[in-house]
Amino acid sequence: MFTELSNNSNWLPYTFAFLIGLSMLLYAILDGYDLGVGMLSQFVEDNERERMIASIGPFWDANETWLVLGVGLLLVAFPAAHGIVLTSLYLPVAFMIIALIFRGVSFDFRKKAPPKDRATWNRAFSWSSLLISLTQGYMLGRFITGFQQGVYSELFAIFFGFLVVAGYLLMGSCWLILKTENELQKKAVSWAKKALWSMVIGAILSSLTAVFVDTRIYDRMFSFPELTLLIAMPLASMALTLIMHFILGVLPLEGDRLSWMPFAISVFIFILGFTGLVYSFYPYIVPGHLKITDGASAGESLAVILIGTAIVFPFLIGYTFLAYRIFNGKAQDLTYN
Repeated sequence: MFTELSNNSNWLPYTFAFLIGLSMLLYAILDGYDLGVGMLSQFVEDNERERMIASIGPFWDANETWLVLGVGLLLVAFPAAHGIVLTSLYLPVAFMIIALIFRGVSFDFRKKAPPKDRATWNRAFSWSSLLISLTQGYMLGRFITGFQQGVYSELFAIFFGFLVVAGYLLMGSCWLILKTENELQKKAVSWAKKALWSMVIGAILSSLTAVFVDTRIYDRMFSFPELTLLIAMPLASMALTLIMHFILGVLPLEGDRLSWMPFAISVFIFILGFTGLVYSFYPYIVPGHLKITDGASAGESLAVILIGTAIVFPFLIGYTFLAYRIFNGKAQDLTYN
């Protein structure tokens, strides 16, 4: 069976590149909103904070599984690419891992610690969520530029970090619009408005900086047929942004109508942005350094890995759908045993 899969193995590297991209996109969407909720939790009173945490409680830990899957596939399917990425991003990766640890610990300690220490753990949960978001955005910005050196490369990565933080705040706000009620829902609408235009500012700043950095985006924007695709996606994102701005202006509505729409629109904006970025550096697995076909493991190895992935992937998808189906509806009070 392995021999049959690997005899014509040219498609295997692209399959794994797609699976890695899909895993990272799912992570950005699913963990993005709960990181956004974590950052926003610092701006409310205790009773509202508990309801916010309750809205992500059943999901947040499982959402990180997609990051583990994406990084794991990169390691086994593209070991050379994994080495380049980890070597170039060693420090921000270390900060992200430390923040992930603190976030996981503070999620439980913030409620179980003595009352005098709970405020500290609440701040730790919020600030670790911010650090995770910022480091992820910075690392993605560095990755897009192929780890180039220079002032403009660093500025692009910093602005992209700001963009990702704003995007996660938008996702978190829209999730709270969907999952909460009354005054907290109104606050979430206000947060979403601010996050939406903060994300637009981050996109403008990173786009302006990209002119001075070799991101390959502008090379493709002025060639055909890439021109039509790479212009259509920003235009679609702009249209969705304006639609969301209009919807946020009328929410909340009686009967909780349209409360789902901001989150759905934010998901589509993320998908469009992610698709545009991936298309801009295709066919590279590491932009400017390593192509997909050059950095892949041997065909026989990929064939074995694909079988394992085909077993694991449906379970992760199934669990995700099941969890969101079971815990649908408005968030209830969070309880600890």
